[in-house]
Amino acid sequence: MDIFCASSDASDTGLALDDVIHQLGIAGFQEADFLSAHFSHGYDVATIGDRLGGRAGTSLHAGSSCLGVMSNSGMISAQGNGLGVFAIKDPEGSYGTGMAPFDGDPRAAARAAITQALDAADRPGEAPDLVWLTASPGTEEQVLRGITDEVGENVPIVGGSAADNDISGAWKISDGRDCLGEGVVVSVLFPSTRLSIAYQSGYAPTQRTGIVTGAAGRRLSAIDGRPAAEVYGQWTGGDVVPRGLDAPAMILSESTFTPLGRHAGDVAEVPFYLLSHPAAVHPDGSIDLFTDIAEGEEVTLMQGAADSLTSRAGRVAAFAAARGRLARDEIAGALVIYCGGCMLAVNERMDEVARGIDQALGGAPFLGIFTFGEQGPILDGYNAHGNLMISCVTLAR
Repeated sequence: MDIFCASSDASDTGLALDDVIHQLGIAGFQEADFLSAHFSHGYDVATIGDRLGGRAGTSLHAGSSCLGVMSNSGMISAQGNGLGVFAIKDPEGSYGTGMAPFDGDPRAAARAAITQALDAADRPGEAPDLVWLTASPGTEEQVLRGITDEVGENVPIVGGSAADNDISGAWKISDGRDCLGEGVVVSVLFPSTRLSIAYQSGYAPTQRTGIVTGAAGRRLSAIDGRPAAEVYGQWTGGDVVPRGLDAPAMILSESTFTPLGRHAGDVAEVPFYLLSHPAAVHPDGSIDLFTDIAEGEEVTLMQGAADSLTSRAGRVAAFAAARGRLARDEIAGALVIYCGGCMLAVNERMDEVARGIDQALGGAPFLGIFTFGEQGPILDGYNAHGNLMISCVTLAR
């Protein structure tokens, strides 16, 4: 197992690809068995697919990332442009990628994509060690159900929702043969060495909790029988929810440090919360979230800070390695998911975030992606979608 990472902040797609291909070299490009490419939305996705995909024996997984990527070199973004490639050379392993458009049924699309990926890996019907996922934002829970329909609940699924720079819907995904704006791309990994995973957040629960008494999909309308925006506004001290609305108002930036959490269980006797990022409030007192929410669930106001979001990624990387009992010199490389909302909140400190990951991994190459939703395993047999989360997949040499 050999892992290579390369990145560029050149604004021209062709020049950026020339740069990363040169950095990867023959072993990391022509001899790679798996490539995961992530990039800000201004790059031409068809060109990325043409240049990186289409070679016999190499599987390409590609998806857009908010403002760029990060690596051992720090934040890779110049005027909102950044592209990174994570390459695995592992002739004794098996890798495959599949992609499908939603066409009104994200769950069915996920089933089709994972089946394609297993066929491409020449491992149909088998359970991979990891499913690597990138989907368009909005229906991640359905996508996860579709994947588990095919591979079961015990296969870890790690990924992040495709992103753009301004929440305009310009995100893209690709498998090297086609590109989509609304769909799902998945890769199955059967590496010849061990891998380990961590999926966490950098937020702590407060004492403010309530029961959801009105909800439909991603619209939270009532907590404890009161308008959700009224309750959330009181919990946050009046600093997040505007008053006297006569039209919907976006609160993504204002709510970044005060999301809602749902207790999903305990990991090593520590409570684990799945986070939901409030996106908008409406005149009727309802709140749009970036996750599904259901009546009867308990929600807790969570609290974060710039320092915790900056330091947490390194701790997650260290925890992933520890779970796999990997010493630093045994780590071949890592894939990191870091929420785009968290990145925007601590943008000026992203080089510090990258240094923390680099130190935790002992200098092993890694690629970090900034996403609009994060998926990962939180309990045995339970993959979930959350917001403002961080994940790390470490692979052994």
